[in-house]
Amino acid sequence: MAVQSRERVIEVIEGRVPDRIPVYGWVRANMDKPITEAFGSVEAFEDKYAFDFAHLFGGPSTYVGDALRAAWAERPGGLEPADVLDLPMTDPRDTDAYANIVEQVRHHKEARGRFVYVQTPGIFEALNGVFGIQNHLMHLMVFPEDLERVYRRQAEWNRDFAMTCLDLGVDMVHVSDDWGGQDNLMFSTDTWWDLIYPAHRITAEAVKDRGAWLSLHSDGNVTAVIDGIIKLGYDVVHPWQVSAGMSYATYRERCVDAFALMGGLDVQTTIGFGRHDELVANIEEVLGQFTDGHLLYCTSHFVQDHCTIEELTLAFDTIYRVVRELARG
Repeated sequence: MAVQSRERVIEVIEGRVPDRIPVYGWVRANMDKPITEAFGSVEAFEDKYAFDFAHLFGGPSTYVGDALRAAWAERPGGLEPADVLDLPMTDPRDTDAYANIVEQVRHHKEARGRFVYVQTPGIFEALNGVFGIQNHLMHLMVFPEDLERVYRRQAEWNRDFAMTCLDLGVDMVHVSDDWGGQDNLMFSTDTWWDLIYPAHRITAEAVKDRGAWLSLHSDGNVTAVIDGIIKLGYDVVHPWQVSAGMSYATYRERCVDAFALMGGLDVQTTIGFGRHDELVANIEEVLGQFTDGHLLYCTSHFVQDHCTIEELTLAFDTIYRVVRELARG
């Protein structure tokens, strides 16, 4: 009996060896036009390469837009944490705001049998849009008590957003929260444990209590807080950025029994640079390391618009070929 895509992804997340490595790619955001010209639609591209899982976007924004814009106008130098505590938030339980997610669940999960996960806000990344990243980093040092209250408010909203998505049939809650630079965190490890970790725990515990899966996206090097990621109960981590100094050896030594990896095709160094032989060699080398499971193969982020459609096609032709050559049974 043929293994369905969703089952294949679950095998990896739960630590078993799938019949073949599951595949996906973040291709829509910057490549919609050339893909549509070449394949008819992004959906046709996804079907051609038999994508096994899908990253869903949508739902409401956290803060009421008019109120946030008015607050920015009143403080052109930037908002402080105390200003944000009084900003009105949208209702994360208003299912009318999730129509696009409902449609994506229907398309990917119900019609095509894919595993579906939904982008949900993190804490630091989500509030960078409110404060600006430079101000936000300063606030971590100057206003930690006020930020703790802002973070808790954001976390409780995030939790309700996640619960609504699970109610709508999403398989996994994917928390997007960039913490890393190219060598280390953008802030101290103590700050992460004191402020970021407790806020993440609110959503993490709620998702796990529902018996659902939980994944983390964080660009950059997050090695310093691996123990915290494991303690929070993340089932999947994306992208495990080798180009930022993380290694698959470290993953094998410290994390392989705790969570699966999502990623493997680096948009920062590998795809989109016209080095076709290196691209093919990298795909073959990375996939060859995970014949025992543990990997949901996809791009580390959105494929950038400097990638040609010829190179994108080469990449996914190669991926399609290699995962089937390596398939067991």
